Amino acid sequence: MLRFVYVIATGFILAVIAVIRLAYVASHDKFNEEQRYREAVKVIGRLKKKGRISTIISGEDNLPGKGGYIMYSNHQGKYDALGIMYGHDKPLSVLMDYKKSKVILTSQFIDAIGGKRIKTDDPKQQMKVLNEISEEVKEGRRYLIFPEGGYKDNHNHLQEFRAGCFRCAIKAKCPIVPICLIDSWKPFGVNSLKAVTTYVHFLKPIEYVEYCNMKAAEIAALVKSRISETLTDILGEC
Repeated sequence: MLRFVYVIATGFILAVIAVIRLAYVASHDKFNEEQRYREAVKVIGRLKKKGRISTIISGEDNLPGKGGYIMYSNHQGKYDALGIMYGHDKPLSVLMDYKKSKVILTSQFIDAIGGKRIKTDDPKQQMKVLNEISEEVKEGRRYLIFPEGGYKDNHNHLQEFRAGCFRCAIKAKCPIVPICLIDSWKPFGVNSLKAVTTYVHFLKPIEYVEYCNMKAAEIAALVKSRISETLTDILGEC
């Protein structure tokens, strides 16, 4: 949290400019999806530089070259989506908790990338949003979802993967791209200003033909196992 406070406090003017700029591009049709995404990535670049955060990306060649897909990642902290976007060249959108998404700067960021907000206490709204994601993915959009939901003290350990969020992939019949994050909790979870390095590993996609006969809970377990295997291979533990 110290790093987050430091970045905002020492770059207050830049943060204000980012809020205004993101809000502007999000509300004007003259900016296409690519341009809005690039604007958001610029903000990430400034945050990384100011916060002394490095992110090493691997597995970019695993990302599907055409069509829409949904990425499911383990969740460790506030930096997770930023690190993934930094390593993902094509525009992507993020599914985020409604209340958490309404914080200043985060709200403008989500609007700029066309993200979705989900209310954890409203099943009907959840279904509506997941259906919207399915339809947009069919049209070629790419989404990022964190099936663990929260990230308190997760660090490099996996929590339960919620099966419900995999139903949008089933309906879209799209590739599922597991993502393994390592040390992504450190930027805003370590009370220090020392330089930190995080890792984003894009894993081999799970094509629809591989999971078409599986239930949502089985798909969740499969994705979790792929991420767990990568954590074990790299860290020697889950």
